[in-house]
Amino acid sequence: MEIRRVQITGGSSYIITLPKEWIKSLKIKKNDPLGIYIRSDGTLLLTPKMIQEQLQKIKEFDVSHIPKTTYLLQLLIGAYISGYTSIKITSPSRMSTAVRNIIRSFTQLAIGPEVIEETDTTVILKDLHNPIEMPLDRTIKRMHIIVKGMNEDAMRALQTNDNALAEDVFSRDNDIDRLHWLVARQYNILLQNVSLAEKMNITIGMASTCFLISKIIERIGDHVVRIAQNISNLSESNIERKIISRIVEADTIAIDIFNKSISSFFQKDLNASNEIIESVTKLETLCEEISTLALQQRGIVAVSIGYIIESIRRIGEYAEDISENVINYLVGEEQ
Repeated sequence: MEIRRVQITGGSSYIITLPKEWIKSLKIKKNDPLGIYIRSDGTLLLTPKMIQEQLQKIKEFDVSHIPKTTYLLQLLIGAYISGYTSIKITSPSRMSTAVRNIIRSFTQLAIGPEVIEETDTTVILKDLHNPIEMPLDRTIKRMHIIVKGMNEDAMRALQTNDNALAEDVFSRDNDIDRLHWLVARQYNILLQNVSLAEKMNITIGMASTCFLISKIIERIGDHVVRIAQNISNLSESNIERKIISRIVEADTIAIDIFNKSISSFFQKDLNASNEIIESVTKLETLCEEISTLALQQRGIVAVSIGYIIESIRRIGEYAEDISENVINYLVGEEQ
């Protein structure tokens, strides 16, 4: 960081010199206009671009350099999350059906990318999603609602022995993943184009917190899926109603912690976040009691109940992590 001293000229104007290297690198000349943004934290954003458009970034993948076709999906997701606006997939010869199927799967999974050009050897994807149209906090709310609904259906499947309902929970996991990728992508775009944060009326600190929370919600969603999978394993078993009742009780506590942690974030409630952390101890005690009951069961029943209760405990602990992130964010905002 360079230190520059403020000077006064003409008795009333405050001036500061700009780094020569910065001026040369951007080819700024005498009398060129510069935009100055006053940010909410008091810092100034100086830019030669008077109209701040999203940076156009292009990533190209040659499928002949990818050892396994299945790796292509991970590379496409990585480029998407990194903030590339266009992705070009090329092949030295006619592109295989397997590669085209992966590209098609990616466009169905991710929010925004669409095929805008396609030939025998080339496919070009362009992101048509405008970050401003879907604020980060709105995506967090949607993720929370989906995960909460998945969990409610998983518990209903356990109580009614509805295997089809448990399996339906699996299918909704993709919705959580694609929303988390969207949050991660928008966060990376904001880091690369700070002026966009001004348009979205969000600080980088808030964006960072949204990214961390979305990652935690995605993990909670994974545990809800694991619960549903193990409920499917129990569909032909005769489980004691007492155990089912205790599992539902523990799950209710875990989801209540999750709901309150999300609420404390949107309401910016520091005290509620602290209280949530204290309530996790009650959940852990109950989970230990149920684990003891599970050990009295046989074979797949004992194992499946053990996995279910472990995931319920992890949901509560992840919700606690959300509260800790909320506390860190709110304390930082106060400063």
